[in-house]
This record gives sequence, structure tokens and C-alpha cells, in this order.
Amino acid sequence: MMERILENAMYAARWLLAPIYFGLSLALLALALKFFQEIFHILPSVFAMTEASLILVLLSLIDMALVGGLLVMVMISGYENFVSQLDIPEGKEKLGWLGKMDSSSLKQKVAASIVAISSIHLLRMFMEAQNIPNDKLMWYVIIHMTFVVSAFVMGYMDKLTKH
Repeated sequence: MMERILENAMYAARWLLAPIYFGLSLALLALALKFFQEIFHILPSVFAMTEASLILVLLSLIDMALVGGLLVMVMISGYENFVSQLDIPEGKEKLGWLGKMDSSSLKQKVAASIVAISSIHLLRMFMEAQNIPNDKLMWYVIIHMTFVVSAFVMGYMDKLTKH
């Protein structure tokens, strides 16, 4: 009797994650607002900007788009894996990966996204290399390589556990 109550309570506790995933949708809204603020900020001065400056801004926008995709992926697949299946009516558009991403593949996608975001950030740093001390650049590379190696090791470990 007590065991059943405890198990039911723990199973129902998964719904505590729902507001967290909803909060990620608010974070996505904040990111979209910041994205368009940046767009409206550069449009009036686009002809006065150097090519390098424009590329840096565009890399920033790409960075935000990748973070937005990461938020959507974590929000929707996390909800589906840990809280409840999404009931999407027939005929309504459905994301191709919906229902196919378990927590292991979600971790891999998050790791790959972090590596991509880090790569763009590193590229931005290299484009401004003349303004950044060499020791700082070295640390950016070390941190990026840590992300790359971590993502590789996580993928390799996942492959080992599946076989």
C-alpha cells in the first residue's frame, strides 16, 4: 500500500518538469526578441559597416538561431521523454524527429549543438584576433576542444552501450 502511494507520487512528480519546459519557451521568446533587436539595430547602418563587422554580426545571429533550435529540441523532446507524449492531430504539421529522440540521442544532439555554437563563437574570436591577447585565444581553443572531445566521448560511450 505504502509502496504504491510512493510510486504513484514519484511518477506524478514528472509533471513538475512541465513548467520548466514551458519556461524554455519563454526563453525562446526572449531570444527571438533579442534576435530581431539585433536585426533592427544593424539595418540602418548596414551600408556603413565593414564586411568583417557585418560577418561578425551575422555570426552572432547564426549563434542565436542555433541556440533557439537547441531550446526547441530540449523543450519538446524533453517534455515528450520525461513528462507526456504530445497529442498532435492528424493532418497537422509534425516535426520529423518528434517521437524518435530518446534521452540518449537528445544528449548527443545537445552536445553537437554546443560544439556548433562554440565553433561559431571561436570563429568570431579569430576574426577579432588582433584585438584579443594570445593567451585568451588559447583558452578559447582549449575550451572549444574540450566540448569537441566531450561530445565525441559521449557519442562513443553511447555506441558502446548500445552494442
